[in-house]
Amino acid sequence: MADTRTRTKVQQAALAVGAVFALVGVLGFIPGITTGFDTITFAGHESGAMLLGIFHVSILHNIVHLLFGVAGFLMARTAAGARAYLIGGGAIYLVLWLYGLVIDKMSGANFVPLNTADDWLHFFLGLGMIGLGVLLGKRAAVR
Repeated sequence: MADTRTRTKVQQAALAVGAVFALVGVLGFIPGITTGFDTITFAGHESGAMLLGIFHVSILHNIVHLLFGVAGFLMARTAAGARAYLIGGGAIYLVLWLYGLVIDKMSGANFVPLNTADDWLHFFLGLGMIGLGVLLGKRAAVR
């Protein structure tokens, strides 16, 4: 991987986003930071665990965050990969936002699980990631 002196801004952004996702994935497994940890399930809306007492999580949800973080680290190795991670990942989060808006939160469709706070976080993450990928990716292409 390139050192910090040769990383583009889009690569730095992808690394930062990946680090945040990895951190959130780890924090989701820490009792106290995750309230109701004794009620965490592998998947499904039955999990009573809440990251920071706000965001509904499960073991699957935490693993997805960890994997998304690892993807950010790997894709940040190149400017093109970093741009793809940010724009593609942002698009995934916007689709997840829409999914969260339309499903019945008390049904089996809520397998991740999601709550209203998760939905709106996904919306802002999606917009932010796409914005970073587009704005910083253009600068990397100009270089």
